[in-house]
Amino acid sequence: MNRPDKRNAQTPETWLWLTRAVNALPGTVRVLFVRGEGPSFSAGLDRAVFTAEGTDEAPGLFGIAHADQETATAAIASFQQAFDLGSRPGLVSIALVQGYAIGAGFQLALSCDIRIAAQDVQFSMAEVSLGLVPDLGGTKRIVELVGYSKAASICLTGRRVSAEEADQIGLVTAVVPVERLAEAGDAFAAQILALPAAAVTETKALLLAASGRSQDDQQRAEREAQYRQLRALAGLDRED
Repeated sequence: MNRPDKRNAQTPETWLWLTRAVNALPGTVRVLFVRGEGPSFSAGLDRAVFTAEGTDEAPGLFGIAHADQETATAAIASFQQAFDLGSRPGLVSIALVQGYAIGAGFQLALSCDIRIAAQDVQFSMAEVSLGLVPDLGGTKRIVELVGYSKAASICLTGRRVSAEEADQIGLVTAVVPVERLAEAGDAFAAQILALPAAAVTETKALLLAASGRSQDDQQRAEREAQYRQLRALAGLDRED
């Protein structure tokens, strides 16, 4: 994100272009960094969208409020697509978060596989304070990360979460000094890229599906994935 003068505040156009950019990535891309230019990751929603009608491609909140329910929820569904960064098994997304990660900024960080936070980070799910709800996929992701009770204390109050607390409750993968944020991201990426791509993809797919499966079903999926990997290592699935 590159609106440092606005602390990388987001608009529907931001989400439209983020979706397009991620969808355009070739399958050979294995790691995606998500970060904000300047001292903050993203201060959330640009307040200007409250009164903007938007465009045909990216309607503003004013236009959504005046639309019928089917049209309005379809528009929100299109916004949510930009916050689906962790769903592709072959792509590992890493959020490098510093300064403010508020509202939509927080939810964007939550949508990534890995969150590396600078020591100055402040997370906040501030939507409720604006009379809104978090609607970009963040409610399920934060509950899965920190549990219902802790998620409720964060989302129902809009309070700030420091780097220290985020680390303690498992909201982030690591906390580093601000000046080492990019270096830490590169180190994580190097570890991932040093490993066989197919094995990383299969493992991520197992992790993504684990919460929705029983233990027996998960172990069955592990067996099937392992069989595919063993055949690949033995060269049995290569085309002659």
